[in-house]
Amino acid sequence: MDLLDFETQGLYFDQDDVVGVKELIATAAENYAQGDAELPLLKAYFLAPESLNVLVALNRFYYYQHRLEEALTATSKALSVIRPTISLPEDWRELQASHLKKAPAASLTKVRLYLFTLKSIGFLNMRLGNLDLSRAIFEKLVALDNKDRIGAKGLLELVIKRKNEDTPSLE
Repeated sequence: MDLLDFETQGLYFDQDDVVGVKELIATAAENYAQGDAELPLLKAYFLAPESLNVLVALNRFYYYQHRLEEALTATSKALSVIRPTISLPEDWRELQASHLKKAPAASLTKVRLYLFTLKSIGFLNMRLGNLDLSRAIFEKLVALDNKDRIGAKGLLELVIKRKNEDTPSLE
């Protein structure tokens, strides 16, 4: 399956949100430089806890603040919101190429979003030093994406290199 061979449909940022959420995200963006962005984002989250617009905004905010644990929480929540909409296994470790091949063409945008979100979880875990978990995620993505459309191969190489550097030699 070529993960770039699809029609863009149902992009998360085109989805309607609860009244006021879009404005709260815009307020957060305007207030970022002054350090007042978190409260509007949290208000948006309480209004729409399953909104991908809100979860992506929270992920970005926390990532750029170097608050990686919080970014990981928002990203993990996003994965749990996306997964049931495309009938993928609850545990990403059980995901197989056959699941992706069975996905209707109309849901390929969500499949890609799921895979990119999983990649983000792997990246955040790598940054947090959870190298075994990030390696497992990147290995899964590489196995599913033989053309490396998601871009996990380079990250897998990086995490393997980092793990090898962290492992003392027995010489």
